[in-house]
Amino acid sequence: MTATPDFKLLIGGQLVAGDATMDVINPATEQRVAVCSRASKAQLDQAVAAAKAAFPAWAATSIDERRKALLAMADAIQGAAPELARLLTQEQGKPLQAAMGEVFGAAAFFRYFASLDLPAKTVQDDATGRVEIRRKPLGVIGAIVPWNFPLILMSFKVPAALLAGNTIVLKPAATTPLSTLKIAELVKDLVPPGVLNIIADANDLGAAITGHPDIRKISFTGSTETGKRVMAGAADALKRVTLELGGNDAAIVLDDVDPVETAPKIFAAAFQNSGQVCIAAKRVYIHESIYDAMCEELAKLADAAVVGDGLEQGTQFGPLQNKAQFDKVLDYIEAGKRDGKVIAGGARAGDTGYFIRPTIVRDITDGSKLVDEEQFGPVLPLIKFKDAADAVARANASDYGLGGSIWAKDAERAWDLAAGMESGTVWINKHADLQPHLPFGGAKLSGVGSELGEEGLKEFTQVQVLNMAR
Repeated sequence: MTATPDFKLLIGGQLVAGDATMDVINPATEQRVAVCSRASKAQLDQAVAAAKAAFPAWAATSIDERRKALLAMADAIQGAAPELARLLTQEQGKPLQAAMGEVFGAAAFFRYFASLDLPAKTVQDDATGRVEIRRKPLGVIGAIVPWNFPLILMSFKVPAALLAGNTIVLKPAATTPLSTLKIAELVKDLVPPGVLNIIADANDLGAAITGHPDIRKISFTGSTETGKRVMAGAADALKRVTLELGGNDAAIVLDDVDPVETAPKIFAAAFQNSGQVCIAAKRVYIHESIYDAMCEELAKLADAAVVGDGLEQGTQFGPLQNKAQFDKVLDYIEAGKRDGKVIAGGARAGDTGYFIRPTIVRDITDGSKLVDEEQFGPVLPLIKFKDAADAVARANASDYGLGGSIWAKDAERAWDLAAGMESGTVWINKHADLQPHLPFGGAKLSGVGSELGEEGLKEFTQVQVLNMAR
């Protein structure tokens, strides 16, 4: 007998129970948070059909009306921040304060996109003719969001797609659907029925979304391997795709930095959200002259970190989000023990929950699994170098190219080195700084296309050229 779900799907403007249910687990307690609706393939088809039916009228709606809808959604999200943040902490694991920041951040991204426009651009207007470039909506968008930042990453996609005149079928990750489905309750009446549809699955509907004949674009954030499958699934219909995929961001610390001053910034860049950040600093190249001092400072910070349930006062770092990721990170720690020296952390914390203490590994180098692959968790390898140009070359040897950073007192020297890094974003004396007006995307196996900024908005549009003779 199917349990009554605590959270429902949004299909065609109505909150409906799934054809099945699934339990959502708190990674801090390993106990059930709620029973969640789980969509069937038939319900996915219903959501796509609703989005397709709603598209012509929504595309014909003025951009001012779409802006008003986005601003109303932002207000609804922010107004429910305490409830949403608590749900987010329970399903994802992050500390409550960080969850609150994510909720407010999501509302801010909605407001940012509401400030943009898609004006027609006249490129010729003379005696021989007139040429105008317009941006038209694509149709139904399939948006797939991962479990590390369910609300922020949703807000990279939904407001941009809606402002451009598209309709959406949104699927949060199977392990973190609750806060997104709660938002469905909050905003369902703020757009016409079918414009926004939100379903949840047990990781079994992704292929059906990417291959669906009535979906015209896929916006996906997740692992590189899954991204390859998304691209393959979209190929038959030549769907547009935007893929924000894995990263193995290198931070390069030059010889003129002060380790005491810089270490806390590197630590924050690496361990935010317990390292479960696509653009976290995942390997740090440190000049040999300051290597020992930087290792010592980072180890001190790791030893002082407060790891615990995100609902508990004072917690700085929550658990890994799910058992599969927990096991993977423990395996990377074992690689660190084999190939280097663990100087902080190195073990799970407690017997219940997916907790791992921040782990620092020194005396390790390229070729180790921990350095070459994306660990996506709270373990950081520190690699020694002599020559800055060589450090950049070693950073670039990765198949990934999402982000990277250079740390130096001589900012101009760092600027010149940064230009040689093969990544979508390079920061100088900071890391993982994402802002809504700046385009964000990866090089190499870290993705296709951009999100955020005007470039990200345009990715939800089709260029139309009107070319008239005179």
